[in-house]
Amino acid sequence: MPFDGLVINSLAFELKNALLNKKIEKIYQPEEDEILIKFRNVENNNKLLISVNSSFPHLCLTNSQKNNPLNPPMFCMLLRKHLHGGKIVDVNQVDFERIIVISIESYDELGNISIKDLIIEIMGKHSNIILIEQNNKNIIDSIKRIPTSISRQRQVLPGLEYIYPPSQDKLNVFGIDYNTFTNQLQKASKNTQIYKALYKLFQGISPIIAKNICFDAKIDATILISEITNEDFEKLWNGFLYLSNKLNNNEYHPNVIFDSSENKAVDFSSLSLNIYDNQHFTQTFLISISDVINKFYFERDKYNRIKQKSTDIMKVLNTRLGRLYNKLQKQNEELITAEGADKYKLYGELILSNMYQITTGMKNVTVQNYYETNSPDLLIPLDSRLTPSENSQRYYKKYNKYKTAQEKISEQIRDTKNEIEYLENVLTTIENTDDINNIDEIKQELMEQKYIRKRKTNKSKGKKVNFKPHKYVSKDGFMIFAGKNNKQNDYLTLKFASKKDIWLHTKDIPGSHVIIKTDGKEVSDETIMTGAIISAYHSKGRQSSNVPVDYTSVKFVKKPSGAKPGMVIYENFKTIYVTPHEEEVKNLETQDE
Repeated sequence: MPFDGLVINSLAFELKNALLNKKIEKIYQPEEDEILIKFRNVENNNKLLISVNSSFPHLCLTNSQKNNPLNPPMFCMLLRKHLHGGKIVDVNQVDFERIIVISIESYDELGNISIKDLIIEIMGKHSNIILIEQNNKNIIDSIKRIPTSISRQRQVLPGLEYIYPPSQDKLNVFGIDYNTFTNQLQKASKNTQIYKALYKLFQGISPIIAKNICFDAKIDATILISEITNEDFEKLWNGFLYLSNKLNNNEYHPNVIFDSSENKAVDFSSLSLNIYDNQHFTQTFLISISDVINKFYFERDKYNRIKQKSTDIMKVLNTRLGRLYNKLQKQNEELITAEGADKYKLYGELILSNMYQITTGMKNVTVQNYYETNSPDLLIPLDSRLTPSENSQRYYKKYNKYKTAQEKISEQIRDTKNEIEYLENVLTTIENTDDINNIDEIKQELMEQKYIRKRKTNKSKGKKVNFKPHKYVSKDGFMIFAGKNNKQNDYLTLKFASKKDIWLHTKDIPGSHVIIKTDGKEVSDETIMTGAIISAYHSKGRQSSNVPVDYTSVKFVKKPSGAKPGMVIYENFKTIYVTPHEEEVKNLETQDE
């Protein structure tokens, strides 16, 4: 469910209770479409996250930590200038729309107290964060500027007067009576389904809330207006009245709805959604609407940003891999041809052995193959312009040419396979990553390997590896580490690990290097099994069963000279077969304090 008026209503109530008279301590802009405001003396969820991402716009109180750019964006600097140290004096919802206004009292440049309004519009791809002067409604600036080239109806630019988004002429759910309610529904098109009429006529009602009202009233949500009886109108009104009373009394019941078969969040609301009460769905109820929003949006927002950031990289890698697959096919075909070199050597030797029966001008000769018993006679093609000796030498030259080519092609095939293995490993790392910063490290690695062109403004040359691998603790207390990208894999295996530690990697499957730190102690079979499960989870075999994982002592792992990041060879290994389970792996993970 997108943010509707009900969610905004409960959120405004929660923000007002939590933030009123609280002072702004810090302001960050971790993403181009996201603001994070930290408050003083707020115990739980002491930061306000405002995201106007076009795919998942939302806002809530949170404790989440986010990495911030070294150079704050201009809008962040502007907010710091006007709002840093300011006090929250009011939080309210505009009518029943998806707009929250946070009023902040602060000192201006002359030392006078002024009030600024931070307006958050949660409206899909049109979402925005706008700072205005409260007294004259002049726009100071916005995180997304809207010039006439984008919208002729409503511009959002510094210096202009702020105007609320165009109203859709819907009725506010507060304060209407039964007659108004029924009259409005009866004015709707007779062929309109009742639930559509509800959300199109009344502010803050989303399609799912409209269906839920019908469900509680025991009325088919898809029934047409023309088929509604007076009794149905009364049932709908009672459901509508129940809803508005809940809102009037601030009686909220924040909840997230999960698909029980996939354990995936599919919806959320500030009120109970009885429409989901069936065997296929379960509901998790939380005290705070912010907790609900965090739970619902955190993973979605994170993976959406990872996807956005990695799309261009994935395109480059897939294009390169496609070319390499074609190249490998052609090389294999050339190798098959070159492997026929021994035939030409045989022809040359048989011609020399049968010189007495060959004369210049002959186009072919049939001879006995002395090198194989019971072999049929061979028909050898000849160049009629050449002498028997020259024909023999021609085949020897052909043999040497193809023999040399065979060695070169075999070497080229090894190089092509190694490059394919490397790029497939990078692809798997991107597909499995849950860390958006990891994408930047992978991009830097690909720049260094010249798969992506370096920009002139890029200053990350020589940047050290951000060594923050996945960390796990086995049941018997051994630390286990898994690299997040190839540079981390190299560092983990070649520098971080000691010779007596245990190294694990999926067999012939792209994946992360995994290290079990032994500290000189004997490692149990259970810990090795745990390490193997972690290895399989951080590989292309994450969704597979019976994934083969090789393990050996770190001292048997070597990096060939000139090998690409993450590419190693190993010996004296054993293989174990495991089936990775996400929940099991997540339960073992630990974070740096």
